[in-house]
Formats: sequence, C-alpha cells, structure tokens
Amino acid sequence: MATERTLTIIKPDSVAAEKIGEIIVTIENSGFRILAMKKLRLSRSDAEAFYQVHQEKPFFESLVNFMTEGPVVPIALERENAIAKLREIMGATDSTKAAAGTIRNRFGTNIERNAIHGSDAVETAAAELKFFFNETELQT
Repeated sequence: MATERTLTIIKPDSVAAEKIGEIIVTIENSGFRILAMKKLRLSRSDAEAFYQVHQEKPFFESLVNFMTEGPVVPIALERENAIAKLREIMGATDSTKAAAGTIRNRFGTNIERNAIHGSDAVETAAAELKFFFNETELQT
C-alpha cells in the first residue's frame, strides 16, 4: 500500500468541548503522522467554498452555520491507506450510528454535530489539503 495524505477537521463542537487533544491522541495512536495543523475560525464564505459540493442539499445552510460557529482545527495527516483508515476510526457520519469507540461515537452527538471531518477520496483529500495548507506547510 502507498502512503497517502488526507485532511481531517476537528469541528466546532469538539473544539468547544475541549476534545482536541483526545482526538489527536486517537489519530496518532492509529498510526497517522501529523504534517501540519492549525486552529482557525472559518468565515462564512470559506465554509461555503469548502462545502460547495453540498450546496444544493437541504442541510447546506445548517452545515455552514455550524462550521462557522466557533474555531476548527484542520490537520494534514499521512500514513499508508490514510483515507480509508481515517474514515474507519472516525465512524459513521451519523454519530448515533457510529461504531463504539470511534471518534464520532465518542465525541459527536448527531449527523451534523459529528465531531470530525475526513476526506473521502484521494482527489478530494488533495483539494481539501490545498484549501487549508500551502506547500511549505506540508513539507516534511
């Protein structure tokens, strides 16, 4: 398997609940290497641009509102099979249906306030990483 890069975002609900450290420990204990990380607050236009793929969906407005309600922590990650592995440890999108022990099961509360975002494909990961990090920040 090849080494992959992916993006995760610790969402405003987890930041507000002071769960950043616990989530990072879970990620690192799953074999991920952190390449870059920052804490920031998304503007409305940034959140709309990042989630533009969902623009026509009924939950778009509430998603943008949620993602701009407080700081987030985007993290660039690397490991073999990174995308699939991150999605495994995150758990199902709906936290109420996420497997026991997954990040979303432990820290999320519902389908929207689900603690963490993770890229879903190699192409998506590349675009999402560029959204938050420049090449210098991703150098190892």
